Amino acid sequence: MPHDAFDIEALVDCYRRGVFPMADAREDERVFLIDPQKRGVIPLDDFHISKRLARTVRSGRFEVTVDTAFSTVVETCAEATDGRPDTWINWPIQHLYEALHRTRRAHSVECRLDGRLVGGLYGVALGGAFFGESMFSRERDASKVALVHLVARLRVGGYRLLDAQFMTEHLAQFGAREVTRVAYRRLLEDALTAETDFYRFADDGPEALQAISQAS
Repeated sequence: MPHDAFDIEALVDCYRRGVFPMADAREDERVFLIDPQKRGVIPLDDFHISKRLARTVRSGRFEVTVDTAFSTVVETCAEATDGRPDTWINWPIQHLYEALHRTRRAHSVECRLDGRLVGGLYGVALGGAFFGESMFSRERDASKVALVHLVARLRVGGYRLLDAQFMTEHLAQFGAREVTRVAYRRLLEDALTAETDFYRFADDGPEALQAISQAS
C-alpha cells in the first residue's frame, strides 16, 4: 500500500490484529502487511540464558539504557550488512516507528561500550504484548545482552507475550518456539488485556538476571 495511506493508528491496529508491516527494500516506499502462518514467540516464563551469556551480563561490560537513542537504533538496524545487503525497514516504516516512539508505544534497548552504541533492539509495546522488530550488534553479545534486559523488563512489568515474528536458529537458543497463526492470535488476545508498566524495572545493570529469576 502507499505509505501515505498508513499512519501510526493504522499501525497500532495492525499489531492488535496480529499483522505487521515490512518493505522490500530501504528505498522502496511501499509498505506491505505480513500475516505469517507460523509465528516465532519467546516464552517469557522459560527464557534460556547460556552460562557464558550470563557471565557477560554479570560483568557489566556494556552500559545498558532504554529509550535514549531510539531513532539511531532503528536506523542502525536498517543498515546493509555483508550477510544482508538490503533491509525491510524503509524510510516510511522508520518514520512510523519514530512517531510511535513519541507516543511511548515503541521502545528501544541500547548497549554501549566506552560510550559507543554497539548493540540494541527495538519494538512495539501494546497492553501485555511486546512485538520485537529488529536488533543489531557491533560487538560480541551486545544484542544478546539487550535481549536479556528486555526480557527482565517485560517480566517485571507484567507482560505476557514477546513476539519474535519469525523463528530463527539464533532465537532458538533463548527458548523461542514456533506457534500457529491461530495459537498466536489466542496468545495476543490474552496479552492485550494485561495492565503493564515498561518502566517498572528501573535497574539496567547486572540485576537483570536476578529480575528474571525472581519473576520465574
